[in-house]
This record gives sequence, C-alpha cells and structure tokens, in this order.
Amino acid sequence: MDFAKYLAGRCIPVLHVFKNINYVLLVSRQGKTRLAKWFQTMSPKEKSKIVKDVSQLVLSRRAKMCNFLEYKDTKVIYRRYASLYFITGVTPGENELLTLEVIHRYVEILDQYFGNVCELDLIFNFQRAYFILDELLIAGEMQESSKKSVLRVVTQQDLLEQEEVNEEKK
Repeated sequence: MDFAKYLAGRCIPVLHVFKNINYVLLVSRQGKTRLAKWFQTMSPKEKSKIVKDVSQLVLSRRAKMCNFLEYKDTKVIYRRYASLYFITGVTPGENELLTLEVIHRYVEILDQYFGNVCELDLIFNFQRAYFILDELLIAGEMQESSKKSVLRVVTQQDLLEQEEVNEEKK
C-alpha cells in the first residue's frame, strides 16, 4: 500500500510523503534541553552547537512572530506549548504546516498519555517521551499518524514492563 494513500486515509492531511526531519528538540523557556532526537548523523560538537544556536534563535523571538526560520541549511519550525518549545529542523523543501501538524500530534499524544502533560512529566519520564516519539517518527519520517495506535502500543509496552517487574519480584 502506498504510504501517502495510507496517511491520506488517516487523520493528518498529506500533501506529499513527509520525510526529512533532521532533529526534534524540546527546550524549556529557560533554555534547558528536555529532549533531543537526531535523525541525521552528526558529531557531538555539531549537535551541541545546533542545540545552542537554535535554542537561542527560538527563545529570542516574540510570541507574535512567525514559527518558521532558517538556520544554516535547514528550516527550523517550532511551536510553544506552555513552558516548552517543540522545535524541529527539516530540509528546506518540506511543508511547514505539515511539520507543525506533526508537532501538534506529538503533543496531543503526550497529553493523552500523561493526562495534561507538563514539563515535569517529560523530565521524570523522558524514556516514555522518547518511546512515543519513536512510535510517531522513524528515521525522520512519519511512521504512524493515528493517536490511538500510538497510545495502544505505548500502553502495551507499559503492561509488558510491569509484568517483567512483577516477575522479578517473585
């Protein structure tokens, strides 16, 4: 089955097959990185420079400014939810609105999983935030757009982990 047709039948409208997200960053208003997922191979030095530069660029912008900006050879697309900035770096040809929709989908799934997600949920359950992101995106491409499917897989994983913990206690 064609991936674009599959997604078109789902909740997110698809103009073209979505790919080429280079990175996803979650940054607090204070500039602390809460999550960093890289879909391109880079040296640790390059990664830290990107995190520093992009965080400063995004944090210095006013609320009414556009959520898209250019940084070197990538397009930075971000959205603020409460005290966190959800930042993505994509290849220049990507659809900005579709990227914003992917960010929003991730936030909706986090919200349903944690029940009104907050920064502390992501700090203390960062492995869950990464797992949910991995269910949504693989190699910088949209893997699953259905919130129900992602939540079902994450819940099943939680049950498996709980069973393992219970067996170890015996």
